[in-house]
Amino acid sequence: MSTPPQQPSEEEMRAAYEQEIKRLRVEDVLVQTLVSLINLGGRKAGLAEGTEDEQDPQQLKQAIDGAMALLPLVEPALGPDAVQVRNAVSQLQMAFTQLTGGAPAGQGGGEPPAGQPQQPQQPGAGQQPGQGQSSGRLWVPGQ
Repeated sequence: MSTPPQQPSEEEMRAAYEQEIKRLRVEDVLVQTLVSLINLGGRKAGLAEGTEDEQDPQQLKQAIDGAMALLPLVEPALGPDAVQVRNAVSQLQMAFTQLTGGAPAGQGGGEPPAGQPQQPQQPGAGQQPGQGQSSGRLWVPGQ
């Protein structure tokens, strides 16, 4: 008969935890937090199948704001994956706008957040709204 595996002692667990902390880097935690915010934001937007009843615009806005704050800190570590992460945050912003009918989360009036590029204005900005703008549909260049 074999003996059941013995549970690690509290001392062994503490030593294993210390070893893990020694290996861990702050940027790893920041990237993981960013990914967690994006995933949770997707649920709060109701984007994933079966999460439609979890829609919560306030929680979604917090997830977007947190992701926008972390993104400049981790972009160098993300390398080429930064584009994919930015696209995911943009999807959350669009979902927030659709949920609330207001301005995109993470974007206030005035200047963009530090480190964010200035967005070019759409042609005809400040003029009468076109067909897509007055109907509430997304404006697509050339259409």
